[in-house]
Amino acid sequence: MTHTPTDATRDDFRTGQDAGGNGQISHAISRVARAHRGTAGQLLRRMGLYAGQELLMMRLWETGPQRQSELIKMLDLDASTVTRMVQRLEQKGFVTRCSDPADRRAVLVAATEAGEALRPEVATMWQELEDRTLAGVGEEDRAHLARILAAVERNLTE
Repeated sequence: MTHTPTDATRDDFRTGQDAGGNGQISHAISRVARAHRGTAGQLLRRMGLYAGQELLMMRLWETGPQRQSELIKMLDLDASTVTRMVQRLEQKGFVTRCSDPADRRAVLVAATEAGEALRPEVATMWQELEDRTLAGVGEEDRAHLARILAAVERNLTE
């Protein structure tokens, strides 16, 4: 059963009443993150991708071929998850895997031509996701939100 906050709960959160009390902000962050991931997943499925795969592809687009071990570190996921992700992307023709010439024990992952062709679609998807996420939010509030989220991320990662 999915819990949907009441209008009063939403109003309390929006106005800052009881802010932080009983984990209300943490709960709101969790709900927003879940909704954001779900919407991203819907948009990615149009391209034949699942959530998270676009992040791996973006890394390959930015840096070129990467050792799978580096992708594991960058994505901060366990090895089996990244292995499955790479296998699925390879099955769809978006990446290739081969032995690293510098260390034959290491696996090198590279974007294929079909994978490179996804780049503009993924960029468009991320913009559509941001437009949906921030619809009705003014530029000043967007800038403020970006600063707050950066501070929250620092608190959780340092």
